[in-house]
Amino acid sequence: MKIKLLIGSLIAFTAAVAIAATDPVVMTINGKDVKLSEFEYLYKKNSAQQVEPETLDQYVDRFVTYKLKVADAEAAGIDTLPELRREIDGYRADIIAPYLNDTTVREQLAHEAYDRMLRNVDISHFMLPRGRDEADEAAQLAKMDSLRNLIVAGKLDFNAAADEYSIDRSVKMNHGNYGLIDAGMFPYAFDKVAFSTPVGEISKPFKTDFGIHLIRVNDNRPAAGTVVCEHILLLFPRKADDIDAAKAAVKVRIDSIYTVLKGGADFEETARQFSQDPGSAKQGGKLPEFGHGRMVKPFEKVAFELPVGEISQPFETAYGYHIIKKLAQNPVPSYEQARQGIINAMAMDERANAGRKAMVERLRKDYKVVTNKKLRPELLKLINKSGSYSPEFVKDVLSQSKITAYTYTRNNKKVNVPISTIVPLVNGKAKFNNESAAGYIESRVNDLIASDLLAVYSEDIINNTEDYSNLLHEYRDGSLLYEISKRRVYDAPKTDYEGLNRYFLANKAKYDPLWDTPHFKGVVLYAANDSAANAAKSIQASMIGEPIDSIATRIHQELGPKVVMERKVVDMREDKNVDYLVFNGTNPNSKYDKYPIFFILEGKVLNAPEEASDVRGYVSSDYQTYLEQLWLEELHKKYPVVIHRDVLKKVKPIVGSETK
Repeated sequence: MKIKLLIGSLIAFTAAVAIAATDPVVMTINGKDVKLSEFEYLYKKNSAQQVEPETLDQYVDRFVTYKLKVADAEAAGIDTLPELRREIDGYRADIIAPYLNDTTVREQLAHEAYDRMLRNVDISHFMLPRGRDEADEAAQLAKMDSLRNLIVAGKLDFNAAADEYSIDRSVKMNHGNYGLIDAGMFPYAFDKVAFSTPVGEISKPFKTDFGIHLIRVNDNRPAAGTVVCEHILLLFPRKADDIDAAKAAVKVRIDSIYTVLKGGADFEETARQFSQDPGSAKQGGKLPEFGHGRMVKPFEKVAFELPVGEISQPFETAYGYHIIKKLAQNPVPSYEQARQGIINAMAMDERANAGRKAMVERLRKDYKVVTNKKLRPELLKLINKSGSYSPEFVKDVLSQSKITAYTYTRNNKKVNVPISTIVPLVNGKAKFNNESAAGYIESRVNDLIASDLLAVYSEDIINNTEDYSNLLHEYRDGSLLYEISKRRVYDAPKTDYEGLNRYFLANKAKYDPLWDTPHFKGVVLYAANDSAANAAKSIQASMIGEPIDSIATRIHQELGPKVVMERKVVDMREDKNVDYLVFNGTNPNSKYDKYPIFFILEGKVLNAPEEASDVRGYVSSDYQTYLEQLWLEELHKKYPVVIHRDVLKKVKPIVGSETK
C-alpha cells in the first residue's frame, strides 16, 4: 500500500522517556478526542508548507474534514486491514529503531575499528579446534594455555608448535607466520586480540567461531594503505619428473616475457596472451585493490616496494613466476570516507548487537530489573514433577506456570513477569536431562528481558513523548485517509464507469464545446501485406452485426502478428492516417514500417463527445470533485463534531495569518 503522505522529520529529544504535560482536548470527532498537542503539531507543519498564509479558522475547517475522513475509514474497517497494520507497525519500528541502540557504543566501536586501520601488525598464529561440547572446548582451551606456557618459558618454539598442532590449513605454507595484516581481515574477536597485544608478546588463548587461537605479535607499524597492480603469472607444473628442470623452463619463459615488456610491449595485452592466472588474465592482469595480508608474502613485498608505474623483474612464489606492474598506491582513507564501510562491516559480526546490548543494560537499571534467584531450582522441581523436558511440558506446563522469571518497575509500579512468557524463546524438542533443561530455560531469561524491556521502552516513547506520538498518529491517519479516499474518490473513474458516464450525460453540455472540430472514433487496422488485409476484411464480413470487440478478437486469434489494431478518438490534426482515411487528407505512409496497409475496421465521425470515455480525462477530474462534495456532505451528517473553542484559543496563530 503506497502512502501519499509526506512525513516530517523526527524532532530529536533529549530525555529517553518524557512525562507528557497536561494536554487538553481541542475537538471531539465521532466520539474520538483530538488533543491540543496533535492539532498544534499538524497546524504548524501545514503552515510551513503553505505558499499563501491560512487563517487558523480556515485550517480548523480543513482539519475537521481530514479527521472526518479518518473516522469514515475506521467505520469501514480499514484500520483493521492486515496489510495496513503491518505498514504502520513497520513505520513505528522505523522511528523507534535509532533509540533502541546505544549510538555512543556504535561510534566508539567505529572509531576503534578506524584506529586499527591506521596500523599494520605482523603476527604469528596457530589454532586448535573448538571442541564437540562444552567439556571438550574447556579441554582445548586448557591445552592451548599449556602450549602457551611452554612457548613463553622458551621450551617450545612458536612456529614448531604451529606446525605440529595448528588446524589452520595455511600453516603448511607459512608455518604460522602470517606477516603483516590489515585491520578487518579476520573476525572482530581475532582483530581485537591481534591489534591490542603488545609487540613481542603472546596473547592469552581466545576463541572465535572457527577455533581456539593463540597470537604472537612480531611488529606493529603505520599502515601502508593499499596498492593496485597488474600481474603476469606463469604457473609451476603440479607434477613433473624433474621439478627443478620444470621450474627452470618456466623461468626461461618468464624472462622472455619480461624482455618483451622492457622493449615496450603493452602490459595488458601481454597479460591477456600469456598470463596463466585465470582470474585476472582476461582483465589484462589487473587485480583487485589489496592491502597487507591479502597476498602471499613474496608477492606482497614486491607490490608494496615497487615504485608506482614501474614493472618488476620476474620473481618466484609458491605458485610460479610473476611480473608486476604497479598502477597506484593509496593511503588509508579519512574516517569520514571509511565510516560507512566500517558500519557495514560491524553489521555483519558481533558488533551489530553491541549498541542493543548496551541499551538493554541501561534499561535494566532504569526499569530496576530483578531476576528470580531461585528460578533454576523452581524450574527443576516443575520439570521433575512432570517427568521430563519435552514439547508437551513446554506446551502444557511451562506455558501455564506462574513462577516469576523477573520483575521490573514501570511508572512506580512493580511488574511481575511469569516464566510462561518465555515459551516462544525455548525449543521444546531439544534433548536435555532435567537438570540441564532447567539451566537451559533459565539461560533464555536474559533474552526475554531484552525483548520485553525494548518493547516497554518503545511503548513509553510513543505514549509519553509528543513528537513520537504525533508522528505515529500522522502516519496512521494519513494511511487511512489515502485508502478511504481511493475507495470513495480517486479510483471511482476506473472502477465505476457507469457512474462516470451517468455524470457525463447529465453534464454533457459542459463537454461538447471541448471539440471544435469533428473527431473520428473507431478502430484502425494495420496489415503486413494485402493477404493479411483481405483476410481481416473477410473475417469482418462474416461477422456483420457482431460487436467490434468480438471481431477484433477473432482477427487477432487468426492473424496474430500479421496485423495491428488501434482503438482511437482523434481529430484530423492528431493522426495523419485517420486524416487520410476519414477527412480526405493526403496519403501518408503507415505509422508502422512493417504494416504498410491500413484501413478503418469500424468507426464513425462525431461532432461532439457521446460518452465519458471520449473525454475521459476531463470528466474523471470533474467526477472526482463531484464525489468529494457528496462525500463531505455525507460525513458532516453522519459523524458528530464538537470543537472546544476555549481550548482552540490557546493555539497561537502562525505569523502571516490571523483568525477571524
